[in-house]
Amino acid sequence: MLRFIRRNKKEDQVKTGAAVERSRRTWFGRIMGMLRSSELDEALWEQLEEVLISGDVGVEASMSIVAELRRQAGANSIKTPEEVFAALKRQLVEIMTANGAAPADGDAGLEAQPYVVLVVGVNGVGKTTSIAKLASYYKEMGNKVIMAAADTFRAAAIEQLQILGQRADVDVIAHQHGADPGAVAYDAFQASRARGFNLLMVDTAGRLHTKTNLMEEMKKIRTVINRLDPSAPHEVLLVLDATTGYNGLTQARAFTEAVNCTGVFLAKLDGTAKGGIAVAVKKELGLPIRYIGTGEQLQDMAPFDADQYIDALLAPMS
Repeated sequence: MLRFIRRNKKEDQVKTGAAVERSRRTWFGRIMGMLRSSELDEALWEQLEEVLISGDVGVEASMSIVAELRRQAGANSIKTPEEVFAALKRQLVEIMTANGAAPADGDAGLEAQPYVVLVVGVNGVGKTTSIAKLASYYKEMGNKVIMAAADTFRAAAIEQLQILGQRADVDVIAHQHGADPGAVAYDAFQASRARGFNLLMVDTAGRLHTKTNLMEEMKKIRTVINRLDPSAPHEVLLVLDATTGYNGLTQARAFTEAVNCTGVFLAKLDGTAKGGIAVAVKKELGLPIRYIGTGEQLQDMAPFDADQYIDALLAPMS
């Protein structure tokens, strides 16, 4: 059984706050001051909409949020800056928590042996590093974790995962460069069962979502795993680079269609001022944000918590 025990919540809160600091200072932390210095008029609503769009919340989501605030203000259900701010927070949290909890927050699939996580994404998004972060994170919970180096296409990808595996003290199943990635996934699954590992994380070759033949190869990995366990993979995590902002949604749509992604690891969040992208991903794709990357080291990640995230993102500038 996969162990999913939330670590120190305060630690995750601090990491989340640090990750969104640039976004807060550039855009979102200005909102409360803006509300306090303006009347609830058309100029204010346009200014708020501009801030949300500029922070990569997305045009559709931003317009919808502001329209609802306008409606509430027109009905006199929100009158003060504090009430508008609270209503904005509620809307953002509701968007992020729509359709229930993420997979590993419940019990579905957690009894699987091994629990299989397939990780996908284009080159350069921080996919391999994110896998190692997750492996280290779940190992800390007492899980027996193994990683599969099924990215046999990119030069040095196998070596990179092996080095990260050593740092995290996690075993890596690997073949030589250019090997069949499906065969790597097969061997890693069999090794997991034979050696009693309860969590298998499969790295896949980073590929452009426009390359049909490469996307088909990724589907093959999923098929191989599914033949070994009809319920697997239990999660398909898409790693998105937060610094690409709204443009990353094109990648997300293509991968979701190809391999039915179940959630997102939003990497490099500390390197962007466009932290609203988390809202856009959830609003437009329906994919829950499962984890966020908060820095360069293996421990620099946190499970996504909507309340923590929105509180940190909107915290007023002093």
